[in-house]
Amino acid sequence: MTLNILKNNFRLLAIGFVLAMGTLVLYLPVAHHDFISLDDNQYVTANPVVQAGLTWAGVKWAFTNIIASNWFPLTWLSHMLDCQLYGVNPAGHHLTNVFFHIANVLLLFAWLNRATGALWRSALVAALFAWHPLRVESVAWVAERKDVLSAFFWLLTLLAYTRYVKKPGATAYLLTLFLFACGLMSKPMVVTLPFVLLLADFWPLRRLTDDGGRTTDLKKLVVEKIPFFALTLAESCINFIAQKAGGATWSADALPLPVRLANALVSYVRYLSKTFWPTDLAIIYPYQNHWPLWFVLAAAILLLVWSATVILRARQNPFLFFGWFYFVGTLVPTIGLVQVGPQAMADRYSYLPSIGLFIVIVWGVNELLAAQPRGKEFALLASATALAACLVVTSFQLSHWQNSLKLFLHTVEVTTDNYTADAYLGSELETVGLNEAALTLFFESVRIAPTFPNGQWDLGLALLRQGRAAEASEHLGVAAKLVPTDPVIHCYYGKALAAAGKLDEAKAQYTEALRLKPDYTEAKKSLAAISAATHH
Repeated sequence: MTLNILKNNFRLLAIGFVLAMGTLVLYLPVAHHDFISLDDNQYVTANPVVQAGLTWAGVKWAFTNIIASNWFPLTWLSHMLDCQLYGVNPAGHHLTNVFFHIANVLLLFAWLNRATGALWRSALVAALFAWHPLRVESVAWVAERKDVLSAFFWLLTLLAYTRYVKKPGATAYLLTLFLFACGLMSKPMVVTLPFVLLLADFWPLRRLTDDGGRTTDLKKLVVEKIPFFALTLAESCINFIAQKAGGATWSADALPLPVRLANALVSYVRYLSKTFWPTDLAIIYPYQNHWPLWFVLAAAILLLVWSATVILRARQNPFLFFGWFYFVGTLVPTIGLVQVGPQAMADRYSYLPSIGLFIVIVWGVNELLAAQPRGKEFALLASATALAACLVVTSFQLSHWQNSLKLFLHTVEVTTDNYTADAYLGSELETVGLNEAALTLFFESVRIAPTFPNGQWDLGLALLRQGRAAEASEHLGVAAKLVPTDPVIHCYYGKALAAAGKLDEAKAQYTEALRLKPDYTEAKKSLAAISAATHH
């Protein structure tokens, strides 16, 4: 008995060591990566509150303010702690993400093994989660700390809940609720976790049937989750208000419901595709307003048929039901029914949902091969091949994240009509002196999406720097109309007008900038200069 326990413990430690060290070696190159110009400035490099480190003022700011169109105070505190420890050296910030990812891999392995007792299948799911190329965006991007941090609390919640199920008690229940609340304060996507707990009651915890196979009281299990659903409702309300106030959500006029629904259906299939064949991965996938009708219908039929299949097979293969609806359900907040941001989908959104797919794949393949004569040998070969492929492709994908220039160059190469990536790549080319190439990209961004404010702004500034004031004023004027509450845009629109000789119009723009931001020094100086010029 003692020998068996020691042998099992050794296996657990050995598997954990391989998972941890494999993930560390794979992601160690990020220690030499730079910050990315997209969002990393908002979260760290241009955020004085975060750079001040952990202070009482910073803690109050994190909990009482809605920043980046979201409320996730624990994420802000983690960035502050990094600045306290490493300053603005990107290596430390990147490695913190890596260590959280390693912790998540080990927690996933521990939870699955504890809940199912299937050691090697749990290890394989954890390895696929650890080394799959779709994880790169969440781990290699400092601004996506919220991904790895929220997943950390998500998996701790699942572990605590499993412990509560096996040994019920108020302490275990309250610990589970507390960890769930921490997850919500790390990223709003965690709102789906109460539904996952209900799925886990079906499988792998099997609380919906007793030892004799009789159905238990479902109502009792739902009532048990009421505090969790209450926190979900509160967080959903806060998050919707935050994103609405921050201008992150798209209106029904800009993106009608049929367009959003079509994108959601297609995106589910694209996530499946990129899980099985992870090519052309990009930081931004441009939104397409017009998917071919046949493609949307095919996606809908595929999802409906597979969903019906797993429902019909729920008793025989409960892992299919759990894994599939875990994947579908956890993607709901980010699938685009309420569109936030310009992207059609994002690799980072698959960080938690992919766990469900890996469970379907690993348990499903095991079920198929169990009765085959050489099933074990084939399963071992397939597993080794899949993991080796993941390591190679992930390492290659990671190399694109060394700096912003490489990242956006790669994104433009693997996507089409990507006006957002064109604008960001143009900005990066400007920083290395390739002004004409940058200008070409800015024009392309505006051509594809005339109502994209960043493209109009970047093009206007580039033209202004080249002395083409009249053209610059046209594009900066469009940017000012698209984002009328930005004092900086109004100020530089004024500069372009002044350079083009339209002094009265320039004066009006400086005045508007000061109305929006009374202490805006640049606008004050510009207004004073133009007033002095017109007076003389």
